[in-house]
Order: sequence, then structure tokens, then C-alpha cells
Amino acid sequence: MQPGDRDDSDPFDDIFDEIERMMNGMMNGNVDIRTEGMGTDAHIDIQEDGELVRVIADMPGVAKDAIDLTCDGRHVTIDAASNRREFDERVSLPVRVDEQSANASYNNGVLEVVFERADTSADIDL
Repeated sequence: MQPGDRDDSDPFDDIFDEIERMMNGMMNGNVDIRTEGMGTDAHIDIQEDGELVRVIADMPGVAKDAIDLTCDGRHVTIDAASNRREFDERVSLPVRVDEQSANASYNNGVLEVVFERADTSADIDL
């Protein structure tokens, strides 16, 4: 069977056809979700909560040990892979954070990394 061919035994064909129709209407293009896949970008949300900055990323299907996180205080880089997807995201943070304060958890496909804000100024002794 070639991409785009219908399999009358697949009960999801009608659902995929409707999703493609809606996506084509929104994107003014020729979208074929059967060949395009589900995308490689993680949905990422950044929240500021007082002295904390939270980075939350939806990465379903990724094993915890396949996630690599780095932070330079201004950006968080998330590298991960599963059988179906690769995630390679570099996210700018709204404020400078103390990368040494990072606390990460991964549950049910949701990665959450919490940082403390970095001090905005340094004391200089004379």
C-alpha cells in the first residue's frame, strides 16, 4: 500500500481524512498526516512563579534515559529521541536562572524542569 491509499479495514481512515481536511484548510497546503508524521517539535511552556522558572515540555513516547538537558543560565536545550520522533529544542528563558539549582522530573510524557532565578546583581567588594 502506498502513502495516501485507503485501507477500508482501518476504522481510523475517516478520522485521519477529516483531520487532513481541517489542517489543509488552516494551513492552505497539502498536508498528509500519514506521511508527515506527528512533528518533531515538543510543546514547551515556560512559567515564572515568583523566584522560580518552570520549563514544561510534552514529549510522549520518550524514555526518561533518552532525555539530555543542558542549561547555560539563559537557554535550556532539550535533546531526546524515541522510536517515532526526535526532539532538539533550544528555549530562551525569560530571565537568567541559576543552572545549578535545576530540579527535573519526567512523568507520563511530561518533562518539568524548575530553576531558581539568578541574582540580578553581584556584590563587589573593594
